[in-house]
Amino acid sequence: MSDIGYCIQCSDLVQSRHQIVQGEGNLRAKLMIIGEAPGEEEDLQGRPFVGRSGKLLNATLAKLGVKREDIYITNVVKCRPPWNRRPNQLEIDNCEGYLQEEIRLIAPRVIVTLGLSATNALLEIPVSIGEANGKVFQYRENIKLIPVYHPSAILRNPNLRESFERALKFAIEEAKK
Repeated sequence: MSDIGYCIQCSDLVQSRHQIVQGEGNLRAKLMIIGEAPGEEEDLQGRPFVGRSGKLLNATLAKLGVKREDIYITNVVKCRPPWNRRPNQLEIDNCEGYLQEEIRLIAPRVIVTLGLSATNALLEIPVSIGEANGKVFQYRENIKLIPVYHPSAILRNPNLRESFERALKFAIEEAKK
């Protein structure tokens, strides 16, 4: 995987970030998880999904029998937006080439998008995460895309946890086929 280097395309992000957060994990993973952008803890550590949402994701994966090192995990946008705001379309567009390279090199069977921003960025059609959660979309010829709720949504609304776990379990099973 090539290093993203020191990107300066998004001036707002360059001014506020500590570092670029690249994807990590198994380069031959059948399951790839894509979130929207790094949060504060990810920006500080330089690793995706290591904050509260990442801990919830890791615990859920472990509960479902998956080790984090067996998957590949990344974000649509590689730098933390100020105040953890959603990435804007210019930021998504600026990182698209790098994300597409990750997808091409990993060549997963299944991509799980976490939350609305990541889902809409990859599908390029507007969907509701509530309606799309756990459904299969064809992303490319050999890649299924399965949106699930973002772990931060579960932290805010624990009533979504069962649906989140069921959708993630389904995605894991699809990746094993």
